[in-house]
Amino acid sequence: MITGLLGILKAGGAYVPLDPEYPEERIAFMLEDTQMPILLTQAELSDSLPKSKANLVCPDTDWEAIAKESGKNVKTSVRPDNLTYVIYTSGSTGKPKGVLVEHRNIVNLTAAQKKFFKIDETEKILQFSSLCFDASSEQIWLALSSGSVLVLVSEEILIDSNMFERYIFKHNVTHLDAVPSFLNNIIFRKSGNIRRIIASAEACSIELAKRLSCDYDFYNVYGPTETTVTSIEYAVTQETSLFDKVPIGRPIANTQLHILDKQLKPVPVCVPGELHIGGAGLARGYLNRPDLTKEKFVPNPFSHEPDSRLYRTGDLCRYLPDGNIEFWGRIDHQVKIRGFRIELGEIEAVLSKHEQVKDAVVIAREDHPGNKQLTAYLTPKEEDKAPEPGDLREFLKAKLPDYMIPSAFVILKALPLTPNGKIDRKALPEPDMSAAQKEYAAPRNKTENAIALIWAEVLNLKEVGIYDNFFDIGGNSLLLMKVISGLKKVLGKEIPVIKMFKYPNIDSLNRYLNEKNTQGDKKTEDYAATRKSRRDSVRQKRQIRQKHRLTEKQ
Repeated sequence: MITGLLGILKAGGAYVPLDPEYPEERIAFMLEDTQMPILLTQAELSDSLPKSKANLVCPDTDWEAIAKESGKNVKTSVRPDNLTYVIYTSGSTGKPKGVLVEHRNIVNLTAAQKKFFKIDETEKILQFSSLCFDASSEQIWLALSSGSVLVLVSEEILIDSNMFERYIFKHNVTHLDAVPSFLNNIIFRKSGNIRRIIASAEACSIELAKRLSCDYDFYNVYGPTETTVTSIEYAVTQETSLFDKVPIGRPIANTQLHILDKQLKPVPVCVPGELHIGGAGLARGYLNRPDLTKEKFVPNPFSHEPDSRLYRTGDLCRYLPDGNIEFWGRIDHQVKIRGFRIELGEIEAVLSKHEQVKDAVVIAREDHPGNKQLTAYLTPKEEDKAPEPGDLREFLKAKLPDYMIPSAFVILKALPLTPNGKIDRKALPEPDMSAAQKEYAAPRNKTENAIALIWAEVLNLKEVGIYDNFFDIGGNSLLLMKVISGLKKVLGKEIPVIKMFKYPNIDSLNRYLNEKNTQGDKKTEDYAATRKSRRDSVRQKRQIRQKHRLTEKQ
């Protein structure tokens, strides 16, 4: 994939990453929206892609023909204002929107970060983020432009904390940029080579900052896709513990920040306002969305340059007396779940298309500390024909990525309203996750009982039956990491996360453990018997990663 990116950019093109595990409808929209002339993929994935006008190129099967092309450097007329990539983010209208990032944006980012972090050729930078998320561009080009090593990591390793710890130690990773919800589950070896850890894409807790800053240079950074990955960063110090929140810091080089009121007037220090960002990181705008581009990229009232613009982030922030900036939240209904930037309106728009749904609203809840999840509330068109949560989940999976699927669905007779007639989101009830459980079936042996107790504790449920699906009753792969840790303590067995996903209820997990004890766990599984089985294997692994990551920075 890295070779492909270099080839695309050297040829003067721009890349548009597509995740083959996205629903077909979403991929089809992105292909149509971009009108891409060339689609670089793998032969085994070509049959599953929606039809498009793009010319398919599969390096794994077309290499003989590719090798006949000239090996000389191509002549290109690429300019700073040419596109580097188009990254799609969640859109409130029900369709994702493509952000247009130019060469000059990436050049400014990499140059600023190389200087700020003192990156040189001795570094080993982990590509933690998926190519479909813009954080990957900082990780990739920061490494390649500085002569350092870019360390690639498989999905299986990223979703297993024990394997991940061993991997970064083995490969001497020095630079790690990841979301706080992931970092919370990792215990780093002090004897490792990590020089710095960067928390990005979601709020970083004071507790995490204290823990990791004791042994490493630790940074909290901020930046939307529209301003090219990172716009603001903060180096955690001993004084940070005096704050209620970890600041997001100060602007990177060639970046201007303004905290403004609704009239685009600066607010006083310590007074919250909407953060506006200007400077060299500003993207061109949104692909085929001039209306939205005009709304979000506004003329800069503080500049004399005629084309100067500011990006309206929608984030509520305030200046601290020392000049650092503190993040307070959103002024709209956009949320971050495990690092994923999600427009709740996009989920609501898709839910409303279900034939049995009258009205729908989606919110992010954190009823238990450290476990923020999406919850959907809806009213049925016919009171006696309410849709089943399982049907709603499958309906959404055909249209949205896994990380945008709510963990709980609550059926209401009517949505609560404020006195002025708007939906009262604060009055929406806490979901009863036990409602998603099957008829209770008690554990039958010591192993099942131990698993049930651990699941109940992690999921904050009174009891868990042996046929309850972990993901249907509020589980996700971050919580699975806690389950694995608990099972290792109680049963003395280390279970790969991929197995937990394959065996999502206690009955099947218990049978897997028994089979492992009697026959030994297979070192490899024959997913390659047919093209379909290979795609299913990739799909399983990617689904876990989507539920867990991560990643990346939006």
